[in-house]
Amino acid sequence: MKTWVSGHRVLVGVVAIVLLVLGGGGYVAWTAVQQPAVSQNAPKPVAGDIMFIDVSGGQDRVTTRTPDGKRTTSALRCQRFYRAGGTSVCLRLAGPGPTYEAAVMASDNTVIKTISLPGIPSRARVSASGNIVSWTSFVTGDSYAVPGGFSTRTGFFDVRTGEVTESIEHFEATVRNRPLKAADVNFWGITVGADDNTFYATLASAGLNWLVKGDLKAKTVQSVRQNAECPSLSPDGTRVAYKKRPTLLDKWSLTVLDLRTNQETELPGTSGIDDQAAWIDDQTLAFGMAKNENKATLFFVPADASAPARPEIDNAASPVSVK
Repeated sequence: MKTWVSGHRVLVGVVAIVLLVLGGGGYVAWTAVQQPAVSQNAPKPVAGDIMFIDVSGGQDRVTTRTPDGKRTTSALRCQRFYRAGGTSVCLRLAGPGPTYEAAVMASDNTVIKTISLPGIPSRARVSASGNIVSWTSFVTGDSYAVPGGFSTRTGFFDVRTGEVTESIEHFEATVRNRPLKAADVNFWGITVGADDNTFYATLASAGLNWLVKGDLKAKTVQSVRQNAECPSLSPDGTRVAYKKRPTLLDKWSLTVLDLRTNQETELPGTSGIDDQAAWIDDQTLAFGMAKNENKATLFFVPADASAPARPEIDNAASPVSVK
């Protein structure tokens, strides 16, 4: 009798575990299935609007805010989002595992390409023309905080040719005028210029981070300066904004490098940033930062450091200005 009871309990326990696992997997699968098509209830942004991901309640829905403050929340759910030149990219949940994908959308909000991501979505960008879509995902780990403690994959998609480059790790790298050939090279935070070829990104190796300038066609990068992460090229192509901290004990702050003079300007009120800032216009940057009891907030800050960063939109991430 005891043997039957013991066996029965084991069977019940096994069934319960199986149901729990299947339930969890089923939830992820259900979430993926419930992901709406991009054409359904997608926002119709116009120049001057700000688009972002509304993270309140964990909904992660793409939202549009007009200059007068009116919001329109779409059915589109993304972990990261960006839009430029009539092209949008949504890094989102794709299925069980969980698995993720980059959904590239045309100007009429239809999906023109989905690209499987090897890990958790981290950064997303579209060149000003809308021709080059780029992304970064974490392959292992979930933080940039410890150099060497994570692995990333950065790739891009050429809308004109349909060509996908899943990773730029094979690009020929030159650091301090010397070829860099190391197994631990990581790239992240790519930003592409108006020529759809020149780009800036972060390169990490041997515990050091570098701002690099690259050529998509030549498949090369060369170092610009050390201690610069998650760059964002200004609309006029003359400045690069990035987060910077001199040592591991310092917090990141948003810094702007003038490419003409090679002078850096640290922006006030940005200490603690852990984001790839976005240029709202030639004079203003936007970025996400958790403050006020860890509530995700979008901040705006003048690129010339004339005023400290100010909170602009609560419960929000991935800002982009519609032009």
